[in-house]
Amino acid sequence: MSEQRYQSFREFYPYYLGEHRNRTCRRLHVIGSLLVLAIAALSIVTANPWWLLLMPLAGYGFAWVGHFFFEHNRPATFKYPLYSLLGDWVMLADTLRGKLRF
Repeated sequence: MSEQRYQSFREFYPYYLGEHRNRTCRRLHVIGSLLVLAIAALSIVTANPWWLLLMPLAGYGFAWVGHFFFEHNRPATFKYPLYSLLGDWVMLADTLRGKLRF
């Protein structure tokens, strides 16, 4: 059985959303993404780049808890790291615009 290879993010995003059907998982992704933005802002405001070390923990930590405990699947990041990272931000934007249920 051959693995699906996506030719574009437009092709990938429906798959990505399908891997995030669980509302709690999506909420944890949103929280993690917002924390990443807050940490980046804190790093800039305090002029302390050490805060940036927390970004992967906040972003991936919340997302992976969502996948392992609520969605019960492997994060798309393991197969599609770049598209998955972009998917996190597009999903956050879609959620904030009301296109996805929070």
